[in-house]
Amino acid sequence: MAQNDHTAFVMRDRGWHPPAYAPAYKTSVARSPQQALMSLQTPTASELTGPDFDNFVLGPVDNDLLLNFRPGTDRDGLPIGERIIVYGRVVDQYNKPVPGTLVEVWQANAGGRYRHKKDAYMAPLDPNFGGVGRTVTDADGWYRFRTIKPGPYPWPNDVNSWRPAHIHVSVMGPSISTRLITQLYFEGDPLIPLCPIVNTLNDPEAVDTLVARLDKAGSRPMDSLAYRFDIVTRGALQTYFENQG
Repeated sequence: MAQNDHTAFVMRDRGWHPPAYAPAYKTSVARSPQQALMSLQTPTASELTGPDFDNFVLGPVDNDLLLNFRPGTDRDGLPIGERIIVYGRVVDQYNKPVPGTLVEVWQANAGGRYRHKKDAYMAPLDPNFGGVGRTVTDADGWYRFRTIKPGPYPWPNDVNSWRPAHIHVSVMGPSISTRLITQLYFEGDPLIPLCPIVNTLNDPEAVDTLVARLDKAGSRPMDSLAYRFDIVTRGALQTYFENQG
């Protein structure tokens, strides 16, 4: 039950989040808990506080994935793909901004390949794109990244499964216990309703929390389209967690 104190916990709605065991999403079979979950009854100070990012040192282009793998101004040294801006606001369960919290992203390149030694997809690596970034929210909870729109890619869930274009997002929230790891998808992508991971969600409104909306007003003319993705860290309207354990 919610209280007036913004640090109070709201019980997670298990009908809103996907089940840990979802056989159509094959990896969940081995990863799902084998024993009953433990309930957090009385949060302690360690769950309700920190970490503090006030003195966290960011590089000048940490949130610019066009530049942070190979900083420079040479157009030939920029990543290939559709340039986009991804931005939004991090709030708590009472719609209060979460300032000064760390937001991290990682993603595939425009061809759908990650810069990871275990990614064997045949799409080429982009020598100018690392696919990771980080920033800290401002006083009103806003964050912003500039990047390349990632491509979809196949994965061995079944004979012809494809992941929609997506960006992984980690946000710490107001305390250590509210860390959220999720994925954002892009409005209008026809692969979203076909994805076995997305289909572990039973509520269309829950799926909607994962979709970044095209925002022409926030775009940079002749440069980058913008997509807005707001994040609720806890409570009845929280953004879907990527892993529930």
